[in-house]
Amino acid sequence: MSGAGNIRYKVAEAARLAGVSASTLRLWETQGLVVPERSATGHRQYTDADLARLKRISWFRAERGLNPAAIREALEAEGANDDGPAASSESSADLQVGRKLRSLRHAAGKTLEQVANDVGIAASVLSTLERTSQGVSVAVLHNLAEYFGTTVSSLSGEEEPEVRALVRAGEWRNWPRTTPGVTVQLLAEGRNQMDCHRFVLAPGASSEGAYRHDGEEFVYVLSGRVEFILDSDQFYDLHPGDSLYFESRRRHAWSNRHDGETILLWINTPPTF
Repeated sequence: MSGAGNIRYKVAEAARLAGVSASTLRLWETQGLVVPERSATGHRQYTDADLARLKRISWFRAERGLNPAAIREALEAEGANDDGPAASSESSADLQVGRKLRSLRHAAGKTLEQVANDVGIAASVLSTLERTSQGVSVAVLHNLAEYFGTTVSSLSGEEEPEVRALVRAGEWRNWPRTTPGVTVQLLAEGRNQMDCHRFVLAPGASSEGAYRHDGEEFVYVLSGRVEFILDSDQFYDLHPGDSLYFESRRRHAWSNRHDGETILLWINTPPTF
């Protein structure tokens, strides 16, 4: 059929095509296994990619007897698409932030417009973030996480069950790339009392606004140059070897002031970023 890739299925039709009941689809949504798009009137809309994912979920449940947590893990490991093992796995990881935000919004019974208005962004920006996990600043992402009672680290999959006690140089696991020019790498994994990150900032990269949260944080400049602004009126120009320690409840913003990459060691405690 012409334009088949753009078809949107209602819940009853998607359930029929997937061979399950509509109530099962709603249950899987609450479990975070699949998060469909919503129409302007709030009705669920399933894409062909969603249908493929539903069939995989059904197979994992019926043939392998996996519980929801194990199914999520299997889907993340194998990828939700069929573009090849490596490509699909990467795609699944890159899309997880948007999926989690959409799941949280639906669980809260909020529309795109309601959340966007509450957070102070355009509904189109939030829609793009939910679909692609891209296109927002660190400040906006943090504000969304705070709005839903979670953290950016959690949205980015930092609390996944697989933990490595030793992380070798160059073997850092990356967060999904939600913000252009900002790469966040994990220096310690698991549910720890500290968020330990390696931030790599492209020239001109910044938080694009101030944010705050509970806790304290420590920043050490490994290379490059970064400017921090605390409480809108305190400016700190940091060079290699410089460090900054501050209470996270203070509004803070930052930007790469170097004409090349800036690399930071960044620690938050407790893990509230």
